[in-house]
Order: sequence, then structure tokens, then C-alpha cells
Amino acid sequence: MEEKKVLYSAVQPTNNLTIGNYVGAIRNWVQLQDEYRCYYAIANMHAITVRQDPAALRKNTLQLLALYIACGIDPEKCVLYVQSHVPCHAELAWVLNTITYVGEMERMTQFKDKSARHAENINMGLMDYPVLMAADILLYQADVVPVGIDQRQHLEITRDIAIRFNNRYSPTFTVPEGIYGKVGAKINDLQDPSKKMSKSGDDPNGAIFLSDDRDTVIRKLRRAVTDSEACVRYDPENKPGVSNLLSIYSVMTDKSIEESQKEFEGKGYGEFKLAVGEAVADRIEPVQAEQKRLLADKGYLESVLKSGAEQAFRTARKTLDKVYRKIGFYQGDR
Repeated sequence: MEEKKVLYSAVQPTNNLTIGNYVGAIRNWVQLQDEYRCYYAIANMHAITVRQDPAALRKNTLQLLALYIACGIDPEKCVLYVQSHVPCHAELAWVLNTITYVGEMERMTQFKDKSARHAENINMGLMDYPVLMAADILLYQADVVPVGIDQRQHLEITRDIAIRFNNRYSPTFTVPEGIYGKVGAKINDLQDPSKKMSKSGDDPNGAIFLSDDRDTVIRKLRRAVTDSEACVRYDPENKPGVSNLLSIYSVMTDKSIEESQKEFEGKGYGEFKLAVGEAVADRIEPVQAEQKRLLADKGYLESVLKSGAEQAFRTARKTLDKVYRKIGFYQGDR
């Protein structure tokens, strides 16, 4: 039997996840877990590149784990773990720093964006984020990485770093490929459809959170920006608001864009927005109920994390030992 390829992905346990996170990441993870050997991390080390409330960060870590499982990610099929529980991430990041150039990090779009938003806290972790991300991926010899549009640049620098190390020290890392989503890979802000829906956006009405109740979901969708044409048609360039809502409806109902567009032929925006709101609420309510049930069983969640960390560490340590040998670190009989 052919061995499964390795897939790696991670989400930060910060704020509250949106339907954009669900569509762009978690939903795809569920679909991929049977096809690949999956490592899914809670990226708390990445989270502290911006200031966090420690108590909230701890709470959000378990909430995110429960959400993963509630969405259909199976701990029996995947390795679910917390990034900081595997010290190899930080250790490999340090080694990779020595073959990564400052100019490369300064050109990262996300570094520029976050520096503008957090001008009072432009720290080295913020700049070094892509190197830690490269370490995350390369530790597990990942063949593939599900990538949103905004993370393509980070995957490219990961590939560059892997190739550079392999050329300098001999083949060591698998050079990962990206898996790019199609429809719904990028869900945009409801109030400003030129921007990606974000859990840290300026206007809370621009995002639908996975914790929002039905009334809140429908209210936010009713207020979503559209246009004056009053025609439901998928045309991202000329009708970004309506196209964004069609993408959301398509993903939440498992219908194609064409089917969704045809369903609303001749119907007004009010009816369309209500239908999108109900489709979103219908999809996330069962997830909310299951997440609540799981959070009541802290012992189970901690057992999942313990098992996941042990599995992740075994793989990561094997890679790190190989790296240390290649670069000349004396390891003795350890």
C-alpha cells in the first residue's frame, strides 16, 4: 500500500474564527484528512507576535481544539497538537534564520501590513514569522500545504529556504507544494468586499464569527454591502459584494456558483441576503453545539493534545537531528 503524502497546516488561537477561516482552512482540512497524513497545529507561537492576553490565549487554545473536532477533524486520523508543545519548532527556526536574509523578510507583504497596524510593537517575531512558518512545515517533511491567497508568499519563502538548505548541506527537506482552494478560498469582508474577511477587522459587522448566533448572522448579512443593480450575478470585478455573498452561499450549501446564481434569478437582494444568512446559520449551529459539548470534557481535549504532541515530537525530532548532523552540531550519544 502506497504511503500517504504529508500535509501540514496551522491556525492561530486568537480572537474568534470567522466563516472565512472555516471556508479557507478548517473545512478543507476535514476533506483532506482521509487523503493525507495530516499535521494540524494550534499556532500559539505565531500568535504572540502581536500582544495577547495570557488568560485569553490559554482559553482560546482549548476552544480552537474543540472547534477543530466539532467541524469534523478526527484526532484518530490526524495529528492535532499545540505548536509550543513541540520545542523543535523554535529550534529549527533558529537554524533557518542563519540562511534567511533580512531583505527577504522586509519584503513580506504581511510584515508590512502588520507593522502598519501595530506600529507600537514592530518586534523581531513579527518580521521572523515566515521563518518560523517554514520551520513548522519543514519539520514534518510536508509534501503539501493548504494555502490561502494571503499566504502564498510565505509558502514561496519556505520553498526557497528548503532549497537553499538542501543545496548547501545536501538533500534534507521535502520542498512543499501548495494546495490552493477554488470557490470560497477567500471570503471577503461584508462591509468592504475589497478586503479579506478577518477576525481582527476594524468593523465587527464585516465578519461573521463561528460563535455568532442565528439572529446576529442574519443581521450582518442583511447589512452586507451590495450594489444598486439589484441583480444576483457572479462578477467579482464589477459586483464584488454580491459575488462575495454568492461565494458564501455556494460553500455553505455545497452548491456550485452557477447553481446558486440560477437559484436567485429574478429575486431581490433582500431575499438573497436572507437566504445566505439562513444557510450560514444552518451550517454553523451544529458546530457550535458540538464545540460546547467538547469543552465540557476538558480531560478528553487534554488527552488529544498530549497524544498529538507525542506524535508530532517524534517526527519533528527526527528531522531536527538530521539538520543538526548536517550543519555540524556535535550530538554525542544522545
